[in-house]
Order: sequence, then C-alpha cells, then structure tokens
Amino acid sequence: MRTHRDAHGIPHLRAGSVLDLAWLQGRVTATDRGRQLQVERLRSEGRLASVAGAAEVGWDRFARRVRLDDTARRSFADLDDSTRQWLEAYAAGVRAGGIEWHPWSSLGVFQVQHILFGTFGNKMWRAHVERTLGPDALAWFATEGPGGSGSNAWTVPGEIAGDPHRLLELPGVYQQIRLACPAFDVAGLTFPGVPGVQHFGHAGSVAWAVTNAMADYQDLYLEELREVDGVLQARGATGWEPVVTHQETIVVRDEDPVVVDVIETARGPVIDGNLSLRTPARSAFDLGFGALLPLLHASTVDDVADALSRWVEPVNSVLTADSTGRTLQLTVGRVPQRDDRNRLVPVPAWEERHTWKPDWAPMFRAEVTSVVNANDRRPDTAAYGVDFAPPARARRIRELLDLGTPHEKIHMDTSLPADSSDAGRRMARHAALARAVGDRPELEPLFEPSGYDPLFAPWTDPRARIGIALDGVLAGLGLDPTHLPPSAAGPSPDAPWGTRHLLYPLLLPGLDAVVPRVELGGSAGCVLNTSSVPGVSDLCRRGPVARYVWDLADRDRSRWIVPFGASDDPSSPHFLDQLPLWASGELVPLVTDWELLTEEPVIVFSQKLPGLGELTMIPLDPAAHAPVVHSWVTRERNRFWGMGEHSVADVEEIYGFVDELDSHHAYLLLLDDGPIGVFQTYEPSQDPVGECYDVLPGDFGVHLLLDASGRELPHLTSAVFPALLRHLFAEPDRRRIIAEPDIRNDRMISRLQRAGFTLGPEIDLGHKKAQLTFLERVRFESAEGYP
Repeated sequence: MRTHRDAHGIPHLRAGSVLDLAWLQGRVTATDRGRQLQVERLRSEGRLASVAGAAEVGWDRFARRVRLDDTARRSFADLDDSTRQWLEAYAAGVRAGGIEWHPWSSLGVFQVQHILFGTFGNKMWRAHVERTLGPDALAWFATEGPGGSGSNAWTVPGEIAGDPHRLLELPGVYQQIRLACPAFDVAGLTFPGVPGVQHFGHAGSVAWAVTNAMADYQDLYLEELREVDGVLQARGATGWEPVVTHQETIVVRDEDPVVVDVIETARGPVIDGNLSLRTPARSAFDLGFGALLPLLHASTVDDVADALSRWVEPVNSVLTADSTGRTLQLTVGRVPQRDDRNRLVPVPAWEERHTWKPDWAPMFRAEVTSVVNANDRRPDTAAYGVDFAPPARARRIRELLDLGTPHEKIHMDTSLPADSSDAGRRMARHAALARAVGDRPELEPLFEPSGYDPLFAPWTDPRARIGIALDGVLAGLGLDPTHLPPSAAGPSPDAPWGTRHLLYPLLLPGLDAVVPRVELGGSAGCVLNTSSVPGVSDLCRRGPVARYVWDLADRDRSRWIVPFGASDDPSSPHFLDQLPLWASGELVPLVTDWELLTEEPVIVFSQKLPGLGELTMIPLDPAAHAPVVHSWVTRERNRFWGMGEHSVADVEEIYGFVDELDSHHAYLLLLDDGPIGVFQTYEPSQDPVGECYDVLPGDFGVHLLLDASGRELPHLTSAVFPALLRHLFAEPDRRRIIAEPDIRNDRMISRLQRAGFTLGPEIDLGHKKAQLTFLERVRFESAEGYP
C-alpha cells in the first residue's frame, strides 16, 4: 500500500487489491478528515449533542425520528457480499486511524448528506402557503422563477466539466482523492466517510458527473393516530394499522437529556407532528451502495450506466463520456409512481390514491453529443419533478460553449462582479424591495407560526422564501416594484457588491478556525451561482463546493478544485490552501504521474506511549526496510525468529513474498520515527498453524520482534504489546488472538501469559516446535476494564 500526495496534499492511493485500497482510503481519510468523520458519524447516529451541546438537539431529534442509523444498519445487512466486505475494509482503515467507525457508518453519513436534499421541505412550505394565503398563492413561490439556483455540468466532445453547488461547509463536503489498484485507477470527489468515488470521477477511459435531477421522490403523509388498549395505531388506506413506537434518549453536553418518541407507520417515520416521511431508501432498506464498486470498475459509458442502474437516492442527472467518443445522458435513482397531489403537499395517509404503486418510474437514457445540465426542466428530467431551476443558466452555458469559452471562464461567469458599485446598488435595491414586500399586509398571514420544528426553518422561513421568489411574489400580488418605497434598513447602496457578498461557510461544530475575508461576485441567477438570500443577508452561504474539468483524451489535462483544502486541521498547510485559487476561478492539475507525487508512509496505527514517545506502525517495505530487519534477525538475542543465517537479500525476498499475500501482513514499528521492531499478522486458516488446531471464526495470528538496541527504552515491551493488542481488538470480528512462540523462548511465553494468554498444546511446524497460546477478547477486555 502506498500513499502519495500532490502539492496541495490531495491523496493518491495505491494498493495491491480492492480491499487493501478500501482500507487505505479509510485510513487516509481518518488522517485528513478525522474531525469531520467523528462529527458526521455522530450526526448519523443522532448523538451530536452529546459533544456539541444543546444547539444540536434539533438535528439529533430529527435523526432519531427519521431513523437514519436504523436505515444504515438494515441497508448494510442487505448488501451483497462484495460491497459489505468493501465497507468493512474501509471501516477497518478508519478505525486504524483512531476514529470510531462501523461498517454501516458510511451509509449513515451518506444519508446525512442527502436526507434534507430532497423535496419534503418544499411540501411543508406549500402546505403553509395553502393554509395561510390559499392555493392560488403557490404559484408565486415557484422555483422556476428568477430566484432559482443549483449546479452545472456540461459535456463537449472529449470533455466533461461542471461545478456542484451546495451549502458551503468548512471543512468541505467533498474530498479529492485518487484510488488505484490492479482493477482500476479512478480520480474524483467523494464524501469523507464514504468509500470510492460517487458523483464526479475520471477512470482513465471513462468519466462521469452528476447534477440534481430535481426529482420528487420523498412524500409527506398526514397521519391520523389513535391509541387502543395501550397500542398506538395509524389510519391507513385499508383501515387502522399497528404503529412501531419506542422512546430514545438524547444525551446533551452540559444539559439534561432529552427523550424522543420514535414513531413509524406503514408509510414511514413520523418526523414532525403528524407528518410521516416516505422515501425509497427507507421503504426498501437500500441506499444504492450496490452501485459504488461497479462504478469504480467502469471503463465505458455503458459500464457507468449499468452501475448507476443500482442508484437509489437522491435522483441524479448524469453525464458520462468515454475515450471512444460516446456520451450518455442518464437519469438515475428511484422515483415512486403515485397521485400528482403527492408531489405538492402532505397528503392524507388514509386515502388509497396516495399510496405508492409497486413499480418505480422508468429512468431516462440517451446517446448525446454536447449537453448542458443546470437543474433545469428538460426531456430527461421533466417527468420526475415539480421544482426546477430557471432555464437562463443552462442557456447561458450553452451560449458560452458555442463561443468556445474556456471551462474556467464558464465556471466564473457572472453579471455581478465583486468590485462593481453598480452591482452593489442593484442588489441593495433588490434586498430593500424584498424587505418591503415582506412587510406588506397581504402577506401578514404567511408569518403566522407554521408549527414545524425549527430545524426546517431554511425551507419554511417566509422572509427567505419571499427574497428567493421576489419577482413571482410581486407578480402574484400585482405590484409594480417601481411604485414601492424601499425599506430603510440595509447596507449602503453605493458599496461594491463584494464588500457585502462575503464567503460565509458553515463551520464544523467545535472547529476553531478563522475564515479569511473573501469578497465574491455573482448571485443565484448566474453560472457562478454564489447564493445569498435577498432581504435576509448578502453573505454567501451557498456556492460551488467543487469545480472540475475531465479530459478524456488526456487525463493529465484534467483539473479540479475545492473551496478550502484537503485537510480539516486548521494547523495543516492544506486546510485553506485551495481557497485563493477557488475564489479567483483557477483549477489545480490532476497529477497522474506517480513520479511527480510525493510518497509518504502509510500509518497503520499510532499511539502515544507515556514516557517513551509516539508508537507508529507502517507497512514493511521489503526493499527499503530489509537492511534494518536483517540487523535485528541476525542477532543472537533474536535467534528464535529463525532467520539468523539469512542475508539482506534473503530477508527482502521473504518479506516480498509476504507482501504479495492477502492473508499475511508485515509492519515496521517505530518509536518517534526510529525503528524498534517488526509486527506480523496472519489468518490462521491460511497458515500452517491452522493445520495444528481447530481454527475458530475470529481467530487472528501475530508475531512480534522488538529490538531497540542502542536506545534507552525501559519497559518497552510492557508498553508496546498492550497497545498492539488494543489495536487488534479494535476490529470487532476478532474474537481470539493466536501466538506460537518457539517452545525454547521462555521469555516470550512468560510475557504472553502475563498479558492474559492461555497455553494451548505444543505443535510441530516443521521449522520449529512451538507453544500455541490464545488470548480471548472477553478476557482481554475484562483486564482492560471494559464493562
């Protein structure tokens, strides 16, 4: 396994197998984005308030109600074997980096990124508009008006380019990564915590990119609940039905715990009041992870299409092109077929017409040449949704492509430059008008309490909705904006737009970082699409969370960027190093030549040993490490290692053979960067030891040689050995550690017994007679003080 990095710290990973590569991706992600992984896992489990305090209770309550963790666990259990093993390998890598992680945590994190990405928030808003202003007012807030916003992707022969737009978060929502093994070599963008490359990738002969298809695939149901003989029931299409219900407790840092009622009807979990949420993922316990491994193996556009036929949600528009010149436009995911009213507002659970039909809507697939996707209503998306972005952005990108405009200039296209006072006056007037319209008596009912949980305020806040859909509201009310007095409050109208339109990312809870002042041009209506909410704030909270250009003819000409950097550590030089480039519209090259990258050791495990230093374990490099290992194994004190007569070349050859095995691994141990020993692990069922006893599931074998000659390190073995055992037992599937020292090695046998190992039979391995020893997990955890 090898980790390489470019000048911006972007990881390029190589391994001998798919599973080793997954482990390495997990390990490197724990190093680069460890803080982010911890927070996102806690979000997925509804436990963030336990470390972040009362401010996160709203999210935790929603996560518990919507059953994110339960969906992740049950979806993981239903995965095919290869995908499940892949996720297990990734999780093991994350844990090797010292981050608590379950194999299903990746599915939970994936949901965190997408559960609020759908349409149910719009349905809450429409219900509130209908209730307060009447159904005719729904058209005023249509998102295909001038205020719509979203992502871009386009393809021309031989290239795909684009820029996804989301909430700007620090650290960023996407991680740049390259994954190479004998089966594939893929560079792209991934969610930290999710293995592989999901949305934007270049596999050499084929590349792909997504935008939101704006499909409606989430339904809200009005539930009627009653209790009969202590049993909660919900009224469904065929009568009263049993309801699954229980209580969960949210632990809150520095506050009293909060008890949450978790209720689930036949439609789905009750997420707020009497509203239940039905989604394709929860209804089938399938998050679409069966698409991810085949996607990495894709080499043609047909391979990409076949892989993404397993996609579930969110529903995406996909552009994929390969080196043969073919390009496909796809819509992927699952859209339920049901009554049209379901697409607009919460619908009665007891009316049969609102029930989902058994089959999903058929998805779109077509051969194309040059296409622009900008969340607009198109033949490939129109059948699936209600809310689309306005068409102006797509038209503008097409105009620029027809003019031969470079991709980077298309990314940055805007009619509102940051240094423009004219743009500042225009936006100040727009904001003042939004505030004035919001104060109109005709809209006063809209400000009545909605009754929704405050978590959903970004979708149900009247001020924000009016600012985004201002032209539609003006038209609906029959108002001429030139006759409206502007609101007195607001910024100086003569200031340049960029002095107010500042980057304002959402910081990870607990992250102590200062974001530099970055003045931005653009607005929601242009390609650059740096969004603020007129009348609420000019600060930019949404924008391009990545930009990319994939070149199919020569991957070396590909380039990419994220808003901040590869690391989530404010002390790292790669925390914010891409920010100036992102702000100016530059991209960094995708470096594919391994010789141009900097190799760094893969840290499998590290731990501070009090009084000694930092213990680190890295994969043993047969060529580079053979001399130091040879110096150890040829010493009389290490005669039981059985290599006393070996040359350096012999040592290199032996460990080269071990390096090729999937069942056996060798590692170099270092203390404060100085080598102190060799640690080897093996699967007993794949080793001669397994022929000498009855191997049980969860058995795991080890060899350890420590040699710190020339260094004063008292009690080294007493500190290192327990640390290694804790590392081994961090893998939940390991039930018993096996060691088989030479029967003459009384010192090691005594050491093992003091560590809790029990003696088994003496065995003959041919090259040595050995004492078989066992350490049960339960005995180790008891000695360590586990409950």
